[in-house]
Amino acid sequence: MGSPLFITVLFTGMFLVCAGLGIALLVSPKSFNAQKGEAYECGIPTHGTSWMQFKVGYYLYAILYLMFDVEAVFLFPWATVVRDLGTAGLISVLVFLLFLGLGLAYAWKKGALEWK
Repeated sequence: MGSPLFITVLFTGMFLVCAGLGIALLVSPKSFNAQKGEAYECGIPTHGTSWMQFKVGYYLYAILYLMFDVEAVFLFPWATVVRDLGTAGLISVLVFLLFLGLGLAYAWKKGALEWK
């Protein structure tokens, strides 16, 4: 099934997670009031329900931002070892940037980046 070391590590991890959650429940301050259950919007009391519809364009814009942001994070490890990679590393990151640029051009052409 598993080695004794694996089982020990597994149970130690489970114990540490449970211990951390238990200590947090015991030590954390507790306050029960109706205001904690309300939606919070920049310190301004909300009017109406918090389950309101919004344009799907805002969601699409946010997803595109996150997608390109996460893909840009992949450039940081490359930048730390750029001298060790040589020409092959440069070509691979140029292909990566080409695909990023094509994705951005496609989103731009489809009008996903327009704020209407």
